[in-house]
Amino acid sequence: MSEHYFSSHPTSDSAVRQIDVRLLGEDYRVSTTAGIFSPQGLDKGTAVLLHKTPLPELPAGSTIVDLGCGWGPLTLALARHYPASTVIGIDVNERARALTAKNADDAGLANVRVAEGPDNATAHIDLLWSNPPIRIGKEALHELLTTWLVRLAPTGVAYLVVQRNLGADSLASWLTEQGFATSKLRSQKGYRVLEVRPSAP
Repeated sequence: MSEHYFSSHPTSDSAVRQIDVRLLGEDYRVSTTAGIFSPQGLDKGTAVLLHKTPLPELPAGSTIVDLGCGWGPLTLALARHYPASTVIGIDVNERARALTAKNADDAGLANVRVAEGPDNATAHIDLLWSNPPIRIGKEALHELLTTWLVRLAPTGVAYLVVQRNLGADSLASWLTEQGFATSKLRSQKGYRVLEVRPSAP
C-alpha cells in the first residue's frame, strides 16, 4: 500500500523545499516536503476555505484549531489574523507538524503551537477550520470529526471544506443527525464550506 499524507510516520523522501504562497493577502515563504498533504502548494479546497469563510470577531485568549494542518496554510493565516489568540495546528503526520511549527516560526508567529491530538488546551475551541482528510474513509472521518466537534465551546463554530463529489452533502446530513447545527455556507469550484455549531441545549 502506498504511503498517504495521513501516515503518522512518513518514510518517503524528506528533502525540504521552499515555496511562495499568499494567504489572506499576506505573502509567505514556506517549507514543504513529500509525505504530507499538498506539498506542492495551496490546494483548491483550502483556497476555497480561506477565501469564502467568514472571520468572526474573537476575544483575546481564544483557542483556534486547524484540524489536519499539513504544512500550515490555515494555521499561518489564522495566527496572523488573530494575534491575541492561540492557534493550534493538529495533524497525525509528524512531518506535517514539524513543518507547521517551522513555518510559523519563520513567519514570526509566536501564537502557534502544534499537537497530534486533543489535550487540555483544546477542551473549549472557539473556532475550528478544517479541510478534513476525506480519503481516510467514512468511519475514520466520522470518528475524527466527532472527537473534535464535541470540543467546541457553546459559542464556538467550525468551518469545514469538502468536495461535493466526495460527499459534502451526506456529511452535512450526518453531522445534523449527530446533533450539530450544520448549514451549507458557500460553494465554489466543486467544494462546499459547511458551518457547524453545537446545538442549543
